[in-house]
Amino acid sequence: MPQNREGRRVPEVKFRIRRDGDWAEVGSEEIFSGRTVVVFSLPGAFTPTCSSAHVPRFNELAPVFRANGVDEIVCISVNDAFVMDAWRREQGADRIRFLPDGNGEFTAAMGMLVDKSDLGFGRRSWRYSMLVRDGVIEKMFVEPQVPGDPYEVSDADTLLRYLNPQAAALPAIALFTRPGCPYCTRAKALLEGAGLPYQEIVVGEGASIAALRAVSGADAVPQAFVDGAHIGDSTALAAWVEGRAAA
Repeated sequence: MPQNREGRRVPEVKFRIRRDGDWAEVGSEEIFSGRTVVVFSLPGAFTPTCSSAHVPRFNELAPVFRANGVDEIVCISVNDAFVMDAWRREQGADRIRFLPDGNGEFTAAMGMLVDKSDLGFGRRSWRYSMLVRDGVIEKMFVEPQVPGDPYEVSDADTLLRYLNPQAAALPAIALFTRPGCPYCTRAKALLEGAGLPYQEIVVGEGASIAALRAVSGADAVPQAFVDGAHIGDSTALAAWVEGRAAA
């Protein structure tokens, strides 16, 4: 049965990772001591909810977490180092540290190791997230014990709302860009400097010119959208960011 360990120290284990093409170890002390760390753990790499929602949103909100005092975001799964590294690359989640708990030692010590044999997974982690300050678990969000793979409380927005309710009230921003575009670089810097997460849609990779024209009526990039409303290019975005800061 998954356990809530608020007020207790994180387990002291050694994670076997890959570094510069060779094996290495990193311990709990190094990760958590003297730092504020957000952890989220999930049933498995490359699985649907984990890949489509859990990892992307934590990666997207990483700058906001940093602005609210978080030193690092860590994703833990009962998978080996090769799988976790491949998943991080596939997700493009360069703002998150992926830790392989291949033997389930950390997960078992957390009281979160569950039997997923019905899916052919063996022993895996229950889905949860937590805020750890200097090695002590301050807050945990553990998914309810219901059939299937619940994803109701361990999401990034819930944890951010706990940290700072005002910071969680963020607009949904989509930004169409193109590689090598200096105006796109400016637009991204504007949003990141303001601590605003955004979804980047790269023309030629994630979208076509036709798609850009269909939603914005323009061929040029960048084009920004906020909560469904078309803001415009980098100049218009700068004015919107300035107006939001002044409000």
